[in-house]
Amino acid sequence: MSIDTLRDDILVASLPNVVFDGWSLQALRDGTQMAGHEPSALLRAFPGGVTDAVEHFADWTDRQMLDRLEAMPLDEMKVRERISLAVRTYFEVLEPHREAKRRQLSYLAMPQNVALGLRLLYRTVDAMWFAAGDTSTDYNHYTKRALLSAVVSSSTFYWLDDKSDGHVETRAFIDRRLADVMAVGKATSGVGKIGSMLNLLPNPLRFARQMRQRTTGAQASNATIHMAENI
Repeated sequence: MSIDTLRDDILVASLPNVVFDGWSLQALRDGTQMAGHEPSALLRAFPGGVTDAVEHFADWTDRQMLDRLEAMPLDEMKVRERISLAVRTYFEVLEPHREAKRRQLSYLAMPQNVALGLRLLYRTVDAMWFAAGDTSTDYNHYTKRALLSAVVSSSTFYWLDDKSDGHVETRAFIDRRLADVMAVGKATSGVGKIGSMLNLLPNPLRFARQMRQRTTGAQASNATIHMAENI
């Protein structure tokens, strides 16, 4: 078994545990056992412990998203439609693991993990632009990813709280946010464009504060429900 397959096995088996144990070694140990591996396999898969597993969850999600997008007729779509589809597909992959994603955001909101959270966000939007066929190499390469980072980060918070059927409200929110950032791109250029782009970027401190606020309340609610179910 390759190391990537081992990581995927342990990760997928651990995700249900993360809902109640958070991103912890206990959740990963239980997942390792549930996946049918020896305890030593956990260290081999994630030598960096929980942080490695959190990062691999992001990588696994991106790969699942790209695999699904490969089956889509992207060549027949406009660029904006491709990006909208990529963002929606990203959330479709995460849908069965919404609480694990919420817990991941809580983990990444810790001061020592904020830089990792922003780096993982960049990887995700880079994968989306790659799927959309972007080949830019000038400053537009970074502008596109910065603007999409703003869309994905705000849409993630919206999606976590969206209770609409089929997440139709999240889809509408994504389209509105894409329209907003595209309007910024068309209305500005040069230094002005870069300045507007920076205004839309997730501020690291605000990003961390939002993640803590959005996840703490939800986790408390989940814990109450879990306790009630076991009374």
